[in-house]
Amino acid sequence: MSRFGEKRGYHHGNLREALVEAAVQLIAQHGPAGFTVAEAARLAGVSPGAPYRHFRDAEALLAEVALRGFERFAEALSRAWGTGGPDPVRAFEAMGRAYLDFARREPAYYAAMFETRILPEAHPGLALASDRAFGVLRDATERLIARLPEGQRPPGLMVALHVWSMCHGIASLFCRPDQARRKLPMAPEELLEAGLLIYLQSLGLGGGR
Repeated sequence: MSRFGEKRGYHHGNLREALVEAAVQLIAQHGPAGFTVAEAARLAGVSPGAPYRHFRDAEALLAEVALRGFERFAEALSRAWGTGGPDPVRAFEAMGRAYLDFARREPAYYAAMFETRILPEAHPGLALASDRAFGVLRDATERLIARLPEGQRPPGLMVALHVWSMCHGIASLFCRPDQARRKLPMAPEELLEAGLLIYLQSLGLGGGR
């Protein structure tokens, strides 16, 4: 039995956690398609059949990793946004930086969340966690556009989706800790800050307003 299994394995009553940790390690090394339940069991130090006490197949295990990733993601975005004060625009920018930081610091969770073909609807807990994470961004967006005169406010969902797309594109292209990462003549955070500034100014929400 491996050291990992001895510390976190089934015999210590921690099989579910050990398997999730093993899956995260394997995803970090090989990508979300690069692990099997049997490999996760080996890394956790348990028999190949033991994981099926908790996960029916590899997709269920991957969905659990993605769910936990979305929970961590929502917490990171919430911390960055805080209460939105004293300047909601600055808090919004901080939330964008937190998005990039999460992609950089938690590549395995990020891959499980966004680089698989898992349908969230097939895993209700995953769907809820994903919705909660996006809800942080949408709530912040609604707070931000509320500063505009009522007749000049764009749809909050549309703005949230635009900002999400911008953050996600920059994170996926330029913050990956692997060979797929593109090179930039600037920090990804600087690119995002410039993009958000142009976008928010186009709505009448420039920084410092």
